[in-house]
Amino acid sequence: MIRINCPVCGVRDETEFNYLGDATVKRPPMSETDQKIWVDYVFFRDNPRGRHQEFWHHVLGCRQWLIVERNTATHEIYDCNLAQEFPT
Repeated sequence: MIRINCPVCGVRDETEFNYLGDATVKRPPMSETDQKIWVDYVFFRDNPRGRHQEFWHHVLGCRQWLIVERNTATHEIYDCNLAQEFPT
């Protein structure tokens, strides 16, 4: 089981969280009209092996959105921060 150290609630089991995807993907501006850019944003994602930043939502705790840096091969957690602390 993965244990995530929530900055608000402390160490909790992964069952309290929902995984929400890649935290490194940037949304195109709403003014973007190129359909290919939107298709790439919505449908195409890398599947990295190793250290990676991910969005997690603490649904059964403080309800904060988090950015968790995790090794996708070993599930080792390196860092966990509130998503609001990172500019978009």
